[in-house]
Amino acid sequence: MAALRQNLTYSLRRLSRSPGFVFAVIFSIGLGIAANSTIFSMVSRFVLRPPPVGDPGTLMALRTTHDGERCCNNFPWPVYTDLRDQTRSFSGVAADYELLPASIGGYGEPERVWGQSATSNFFDVSQIRMSLGRGFLPSEENVPAIVLSHRLWQRRFASDPAILGKSIPLSGHTFTVVGVTPPGFRGLDLILDPEFWVPLGNVEQLAPSVPSRAARNNNWLAAVGRLKPGVTKSQAAAELATLGQRFAKAYPDTDKGKGFRLDQAGSLPPRDKSTVLLFIAGLSVVVLLVLGIACANVANLLLAQSASRQREMAVRIALGATHSQLLWQMLTESLLLALGGGLFGTALTLWATSALSAFRIPAPVPLDITIRVDWRVMLYTFALSVGTGLLFGLVPAWIASRPILASALKGEDGFARPGRRLTLRNVLVVSQIVMSLVLLCSTGLFLRSLQRAVGIDIGFRSRNVLMLSVDPRVHGYSPERTTQFLTQLRERVAAIPGVVSVAATDSTPLSGGNRSDAFHAESESNSTGPDPDVELYMATPGYFETMGIPRLAGRDFANEAADAPKVAVVNRAFAEHFFNRENPIGQRVTGGGATYEIIGVVQNIKSRFLGEDTRYVLFRSLAQSTGSDPSFLGYELLVHFAGDSTAVAHAVRGQIHDLDSTMAIYNAETMEEHLQQALFLPRLAGTLFGIFGFVGLVLAAIGLYGVMSYSVSRRTREIGIRIALGSQLGAVHRLILRQGMLLTVIAMALGLPAAFAAAGLFSSFLYGIAPHDIMTFTVVPLFLAVVALVACWIPARRATRIDAQSALRYE
Repeated sequence: MAALRQNLTYSLRRLSRSPGFVFAVIFSIGLGIAANSTIFSMVSRFVLRPPPVGDPGTLMALRTTHDGERCCNNFPWPVYTDLRDQTRSFSGVAADYELLPASIGGYGEPERVWGQSATSNFFDVSQIRMSLGRGFLPSEENVPAIVLSHRLWQRRFASDPAILGKSIPLSGHTFTVVGVTPPGFRGLDLILDPEFWVPLGNVEQLAPSVPSRAARNNNWLAAVGRLKPGVTKSQAAAELATLGQRFAKAYPDTDKGKGFRLDQAGSLPPRDKSTVLLFIAGLSVVVLLVLGIACANVANLLLAQSASRQREMAVRIALGATHSQLLWQMLTESLLLALGGGLFGTALTLWATSALSAFRIPAPVPLDITIRVDWRVMLYTFALSVGTGLLFGLVPAWIASRPILASALKGEDGFARPGRRLTLRNVLVVSQIVMSLVLLCSTGLFLRSLQRAVGIDIGFRSRNVLMLSVDPRVHGYSPERTTQFLTQLRERVAAIPGVVSVAATDSTPLSGGNRSDAFHAESESNSTGPDPDVELYMATPGYFETMGIPRLAGRDFANEAADAPKVAVVNRAFAEHFFNRENPIGQRVTGGGATYEIIGVVQNIKSRFLGEDTRYVLFRSLAQSTGSDPSFLGYELLVHFAGDSTAVAHAVRGQIHDLDSTMAIYNAETMEEHLQQALFLPRLAGTLFGIFGFVGLVLAAIGLYGVMSYSVSRRTREIGIRIALGSQLGAVHRLILRQGMLLTVIAMALGLPAAFAAAGLFSSFLYGIAPHDIMTFTVVPLFLAVVALVACWIPARRATRIDAQSALRYE
């Protein structure tokens, strides 16, 4: 302990004498650690963090499968009840309807909220310890009771301690508050963000078009089960397989080929797991490259410092110090520097996770992708700091603790072995440039991808469109009143100064997904293969004008009567696929249980995602759809305006509340804001890779500059002799440049194949470019070569200014 205290005291005293060196090391390592800790915070959030429930290891998410497929679906009500009643591996099985839109009143302006409708044993099976009150009682399956999330209780009800027992209006119905969940509980899904829970018996009166409870082929309930004590996951899976076979025999028409799958509750959904893990793995490789560059940079700095301390080490050995004592002393300094870098990296990680949490996934439902620094991230950062300190400090410490005594006591560079051209410092620089090249090529690909994504033709107006959503259904409106309300609202908004046109729809394109159904043309005969899926949108008159979608043939909607024959407008891809060269106007198509007469054809649009292939799209008359197929997400008012969006939005809100003062308004945004969210993945990837690439480039340039500067300082006498013997300054300049650029060329030869191989990992995340994009793999190496040339030119320039007489006296 005394020796450790002595080492720490000496190390702190010595480091305090070199503030510039300490700053350079802490800054370099801090950047590398921050990059890794930021990505690990994503791993902690989406992979490692268990759900905030009691004994999370025994709570399993249950899903149905078909014909042995890996994934998976929710439960029909009869299948859930059969499994709940017959299983012996679980102490309890609960279910919930995952997304329930509602309007909540009281305590201020009405607000759109999303919740879940759960079986009465949901909170008991999950073992949730409430902040206030309780969960549902078995007798409350059909009772209008409600449990509030902690956030909703704080935001909406000002943390009212007397909230229990109070009645609150929810979608036109009165519910009694029985409990408030703990602060960290957001349901059992990894990213869904519900804010209330009601018993499942209330779902029919709150949700539109809930599937029939009697049907065994409507998958609409998410289920979880609590393993009994002593029952393993494999034992439960075996029982579920047996139950699947039993159900298939009892109900062969609906259950044949079906099975069950169980996973840890709150984990990544199996369908999305591989994509998310691949993206995080790619980012992890990138940040490890950044850390590798930083470590090589610091190792070079330590080697340079160790060279200046060789006489000190030799004297200490001559006075009786052992090699192990010197090694531990040097390692103590490295660990202190690494821990300082860890503290700096933690501060950067706090900022970076906050910035990443500002990104929003383009989805019309509430999602929580907030990333925070938790105890796992802190532990990882500490372990990474210690490991990094050993990684970059061990080799310099080992070399420095074993000086060549005769050379060191005379003040000569013991690292400079006669005849050796490939030194450890040069190897480190080459490795830095190699890693930087791989990193910059990846960065270039994602920046080019972002550029292509921004330039993609989406097929509709990208600016000067305001969007606001309302959901009359959750306020007790009938389909007829909903249509009347939207018609009156459009007429009122059209009269607002600055409004060019106005329309209503059920969903804006590029929202991540909407309703779709299989369709076929009535004129088709003897068609083979499955009917293609078609994207479905509702639209009112003026929709295509407001959205700026060119009409190619036919007419627009014209306030069709709800009971009139259904009509539709299709996109060009739909018309070409179903009718080839025939005129589609007047043709009839069937899908989703309805038949439509085509009255118009419009240009293609991007429907779900920017990078998708062209989809078939059918626009239905909103007036003819609100009764038979009400929108689950509500209805969006689209306002094409000229002028200030804020003033127009305020005026539109006023018109809505003039029609109905209790109507909740939500998802208010401009089309520009909407498209920014649609660019979520390319923006996120471009931002992360851009930052990491810039950091890696700066560190590599600093490393190359440092090595060349050190080389010039150690060759001062040699350069002085060359100048004294008549060597031209240009020759000296070229000598230093050649040394640095030779290292760069070697690194390029090694790095380009590595970058080419790494690019294949990112092919599924790129928009509009190939993973081996020629421009990227041409411009990036040239750019890196220019940066390397500048980093070498400055020391080379300084070498030409060496005074020969001073150099000959240099030691």
